Amino acid sequence: MIPLSDADRRPVNFPITTLLLIVANFIVFFFELTGGDAFITRWSMVPANITAGKDWITLFTAMFLHEGWEHILGNMVFLWAFGPEVEDIMGRGKYLAFYLLGGLIANLAQIAIIPGSTDLNLGASGAIAAVMGAFLLAFPGDRIKTILFIGNFGRVTFVPSVLLIGVWFVLQVFSQVGSIAAVQSGGVAYMAHIGGFIYGAIAGRWFESAEGR
Repeated sequence: MIPLSDADRRPVNFPITTLLLIVANFIVFFFELTGGDAFITRWSMVPANITAGKDWITLFTAMFLHEGWEHILGNMVFLWAFGPEVEDIMGRGKYLAFYLLGGLIANLAQIAIIPGSTDLNLGASGAIAAVMGAFLLAFPGDRIKTILFIGNFGRVTFVPSVLLIGVWFVLQVFSQVGSIAAVQSGGVAYMAHIGGFIYGAIAGRWFESAEGR
């Protein structure tokens, strides 16, 4: 399933912060393409380095890095699908703080479960998971315009956010459990997704502006 937008509401204000976050991710991705592996290695988060007290800046820089075109396009589609409405109810400044804190907490959650890992961790999905958590708590009944794939065919349909995001979260939990059972080293940072989502679901309402609802 690929979410496209909220079919039941449109943000009152233009989502400039969401748009600028997307632009920032693509700018950093351009530097990845030109800088190569050296750039990615320098700015990605390595759990073992953080627990050793080194490279703390990568807790933030890693959330703007991506492994390839499929990774960044997928993340940015999800951010554009859920970000504008969350930005609208929080206000631009609070939303930016919420997003960055979500990415930080997501990375810390990943470190907590594999503190000695020397694998590179990168991607915006932890911060975006926080946005999804806040969206679910704020608009559980909204329908999400979604491309649903059945085999090789795709069709546009409308899926309740509680179902779409709920299924996504359950898949993250099962994937994390499976990765532990398989003694995972590397791969998708499922715990970052889970940590970001839980933070967003809990803290989202605290960031809402009084005039945003």
